Amino acid sequence: MEISFLAIAAFLSLILIFIGTILIRKYIIKAADSRIGAYQNDLLEKHFEEVENMYRQTRGWRHDYKNHIQTMKAYLAMNEIKKLEAYLDELDTDLTTVDTVVKTGNVMIDAILNSKISLAKAKNIHVDAKAIVPRQLNMSEVDLSIIIGNLMDNAIEACDKVKEERDRYIRVYIDILKGQLYIYVMNSVNESLQRKGRIYLSTKNSREHGFGLVRMDKVVEKHKGYLDRQNEEGVFATEVMLPL
Repeated sequence: MEISFLAIAAFLSLILIFIGTILIRKYIIKAADSRIGAYQNDLLEKHFEEVENMYRQTRGWRHDYKNHIQTMKAYLAMNEIKKLEAYLDELDTDLTTVDTVVKTGNVMIDAILNSKISLAKAKNIHVDAKAIVPRQLNMSEVDLSIIIGNLMDNAIEACDKVKEERDRYIRVYIDILKGQLYIYVMNSVNESLQRKGRIYLSTKNSREHGFGLVRMDKVVEKHKGYLDRQNEEGVFATEVMLPL
């Protein structure tokens, strides 16, 4: 009888442990999903604010268009050619800050890249970007935002740490190659990056930054794509291929 009671107690203990393990696992998954959802929302909100800021600058310039024309006509009427030239130079500089660099026709890619390029230029980082993609991609906009947004944010962060402005640069190339979306981002760096196996560790203390790298890797893995990061002296490059 005692043996039977111990056996039942042991069996019930195993059941409780099993149920507890399932509940804990569900809690961890739910917490992770919640964190991922919050991260995605924050990322999209950040991109939205950047794009909105860029277009707000454009609308502001267009609003002043008539005033600029009238001012230039006045300089011309008074034969103030030097003042007119100086005014045109100033306008040219002002317009450069709101110029749309990338025009692929794909709204999501154009929005992300142009907002990031605008941010990079504000930090005196030279950007050379070329993107050739169709208007429609059979891929989640959230996934595109995570990959391209993180690549550009990391590149801008790294360049911002380069002391000499002439050495700050980012090169971006996006195209469709053999039925895959090919994304390549290369940027200057001024510090050696730590590496653990094939994974480069974040130079930030921020957990969000490291989480962004993990999310990017997960998106590539979800699409059964390819991701490679390379670091040489003064240069860091990331290559991504996503099957379409």
